[in-house]
Amino acid sequence: MGDFIAVGKTDEVPDGEMRSYDASGVTVAVANAAGSLYAFDDTCTHRGCSLAEGELDGTTVTCGCHGSEFDIRSGEVLNGPADEPVAHYEIKVEGGEIQVQVP
Repeated sequence: MGDFIAVGKTDEVPDGEMRSYDASGVTVAVANAAGSLYAFDDTCTHRGCSLAEGELDGTTVTCGCHGSEFDIRSGEVLNGPADEPVAHYEIKVEGGEIQVQVP
């Protein structure tokens, strides 16, 4: 796996919200679910829409385009039409800075 890349600050992603960041050419969504941060590919595997522009309910993100649902902890598809999971990434916080490990 690659190095951890700083993408933003923790205060940019309030509880229950998501933001999209560029991590060295990889578009990554960061979600805050009850104070825990998760990082996953921002591009829905169904039609390529931004997942960060969808809705977050607990640890489930729903794509705003066609309603595919993914588990933000693993990238697993919970409900189609998508049938391929999204990549998920290791994440850490240091000094209020969000860092994501991308390939």
